[in-house]
Amino acid sequence: MLVAAVVLAYFVRFHLLDEYLPPKDSNIRFATHSIPVLVAVPLMLVSLLFVGLYQPRRDQRYFYEASVIIKATLIGLGLTIAFITLFGKVLFDGRDFSRLQYGTYFVLSTFVLLLWRYAFRVILRSLRRRGWNLRHVAIIGDGRLGQVVAHTLKRNSWTGIKPSFFISHHAAPKRQQCVDLPVRGGINDLETILDTEEISGVFIALPGRMAAELPDLLLQLEKHPLDVRVIPDMNPKYMPINMSVSELEGMPILSVRESPLAGWGHVVKRVIDFFGSIVALVIFGLPMIIIAILTRFSGSGPVIFRQERMSVNGQRFMIYKFRTMHHVDSEAMTLRDSGQGKAAWTKTDDVRVTRLGRLLRRTSLDELPQLFNVLIGEMSLVGPRPERPELIQKFREDWRGYMLRQNVKAGMTGWAQINGLRGNTSLRKRLQYDLFYIRNWSVMFDLRILWLTIFKGFVHPNAN
Repeated sequence: MLVAAVVLAYFVRFHLLDEYLPPKDSNIRFATHSIPVLVAVPLMLVSLLFVGLYQPRRDQRYFYEASVIIKATLIGLGLTIAFITLFGKVLFDGRDFSRLQYGTYFVLSTFVLLLWRYAFRVILRSLRRRGWNLRHVAIIGDGRLGQVVAHTLKRNSWTGIKPSFFISHHAAPKRQQCVDLPVRGGINDLETILDTEEISGVFIALPGRMAAELPDLLLQLEKHPLDVRVIPDMNPKYMPINMSVSELEGMPILSVRESPLAGWGHVVKRVIDFFGSIVALVIFGLPMIIIAILTRFSGSGPVIFRQERMSVNGQRFMIYKFRTMHHVDSEAMTLRDSGQGKAAWTKTDDVRVTRLGRLLRRTSLDELPQLFNVLIGEMSLVGPRPERPELIQKFREDWRGYMLRQNVKAGMTGWAQINGLRGNTSLRKRLQYDLFYIRNWSVMFDLRILWLTIFKGFVHPNAN
C-alpha cells in the first residue's frame, strides 16, 4: 500500500496536475522524478513501528488508531524529506523532488493506511460475530467491580474479548451464576480451575479491601501462560478527569488528576493566546481608547479597575476591567462574576452602575482590558472565569470538584459563558460546564469557543 502511495503520488503530480501546475523540467520520467521507494517505504514502516501501530491492541478504538496513523505518516514523511535532502546529491544526482508530490504522498499514504485498518476491523468484527478470533477470559472477583467488567466486555464485543466465567473473590463461591455467567469456584480453587479451563487471559477485579492480596494472586498466576489485566477498584465519580497510565523505571503510575494542558498542549495554547491577544488588541484598540475616554468622565476613580483573582494552580493576579460604577469602592464590592454574594450582586438597574457601565456590562466590553492579562500570560483567551480568592476558599468546601477549575488557566471566555451561564446564574451548572471543558480540552475546542464567542459571548441578558 505504501508503494502504491508513492506511485500514485507521481501520477497525480505529473499527470493529473501538470496542466494546472506545469513542472519546470519537461523530461519527466518515473525513474527520475518519483520519490524513491527504497527510501520512503522503509522509513514509513520504521515510523509506524516507532509509534506502536504493530502492537496488538484489541481494546483500542478505531479513532485512536487513526490518530496514531496520522502521527506516524507525518513522522515518516519528515524522515523521508530529511534523508533525501541530506543524501540526495550522492544518491539521486541532486534531483529536486516536488513539494506537491511530497504532500500528495502524505495524503495518499495516510488514506490507504486508514482505509486498510478500517477494512481489517470490519473483517475482524464479522469473524468475531461468527465465533472466530475470540479471546476467552475469566474474571477473578464476582462483586460489583467484576460485574462492571463483565458488562463492559459484553457491550464492547468488537474487541473479541469474551468473558467465559467468574472466579469468586471469596474462598468459597456464594453463588453459582453472576451476570449470566457461571461461577466456577472460589479464589482458593484458582489453580485447579485454570488447569482445567481453556482461557487466554484473566481480568482481576478484586474489591478495594482485598488490595493487599493482589501480590500473592499475581504470583499464583505466574504459573500459567495467561494474559493478566488488573482493574483497580476506583469509583469513576471520584475521577472527574480522564485517568492516564504511565510508568517510571517499571513503577506503574495511575494519574487520577492532572492538567490536560501538559506538554505541547500548553505551548500551543500559549502561542494562540499570545498572537490572538495581539490581533484582538489591534482590532479593539480604537474602541478601547474611546471607552477609556468616556469612562474617565463617567464617575470618580481610575479608568481601569483592578481586582485580585486566582488562576491556574492558585496563582494570584490583578484582573483588569473598565470601571463600570460611580465609585471604586462600589466596584470592589461586586461579586458579579462569582454568582454569589447577594448583598453586592449587581442586578438590572443597579444604582451603583453608570449608564456607560451598564452598556459595557451588557456587551462585555468592560472585559476588553483583560487582553493585557492574556498577553502577559496571567490569563488565557479560553478557560473558566477567574474568581476572587475568598470566594474560592468558600466554594472549595461547598462544591466537590470545584478546585479542578484551577488545573487550567482562567480565561476571558469559556464553554459556560457561551452557553449563557453568566452573571446571576446557577453556580452548579457553571461548574458542570467548566469541568466538561477541562475533560474534553483540545485546540479545536478552544477555537470553536472563540468562534462562538463572536455570536454568543458579547451580548447576553444575564450580563448585567
